[in-house]
Amino acid sequence: MIPDYDLIQEIKNGSHSAMEVLVKRYYKQIYAFVYRRTGDKDTAYDLTQEIFIKMMKSISTYKERAQFKTWLYTLAVNHCNDYFRSKAFQVAKLTEEMNDSSASPVDVPFIFERKEKRRELITAIKTLPDYQCNTILLRYYHDFTIKEIAGIMKTNDSTVKSRLRQGLEKLKGILQRGDDNDEVYRS
Repeated sequence: MIPDYDLIQEIKNGSHSAMEVLVKRYYKQIYAFVYRRTGDKDTAYDLTQEIFIKMMKSISTYKERAQFKTWLYTLAVNHCNDYFRSKAFQVAKLTEEMNDSSASPVDVPFIFERKEKRRELITAIKTLPDYQCNTILLRYYHDFTIKEIAGIMKTNDSTVKSRLRQGLEKLKGILQRGDDNDEVYRS
C-alpha cells in the first residue's frame, strides 16, 4: 500500500489516479463519521461529497505536520459543524419536526433490541454539544487516540479527556432517563 505522504506528493504533481486512491482509502470512514453525526443517509452522502471536494481543492495547502487522516477528519468535523449552523439544516430540522408531529406511531412487533439500543445511543450522542459529540464519535466509533483527537479538534489532550468524561456522563444520564421512562410505560 502506498503511504498517504507519497500519494499527496503525486497529487501535488498533478496525478488524478493518486487522488482516486486517496479518496477510495478514506471515503467509507468519512461517510460513516458524517452519517453518525447527521443520522440521515442522503445528507451524509451529500456532506461527504462536499468534504472530498474541499479536500481536493485544498490538498495543495496540506502540510505534513499532522497525519493526513487527522487533517481530513478535521475537514469533516468542521464541515459538519458548518452544516449544523447553516440555514439548510435549520429548514430541514423544522420540516422534520412538523412531519413527526403529524405522523402516527407505527407498531413493529419484532425489532431487534440491539439495533434499537444502537439507535438510542446515536440519538443520545447527537443531543450532546458538538464538541462532545465529535469527540465521542472520533474516539469510540473511529478509534482515534486522545492525541489525534486533540489535533483534529485543535485543542489539548486534557481537554479531550474532559470532553470524553463529561460527554459520557451526560450520555449515561440521558440513557438512564430513557430506561426510567420505559419502566413507567410498562407499569
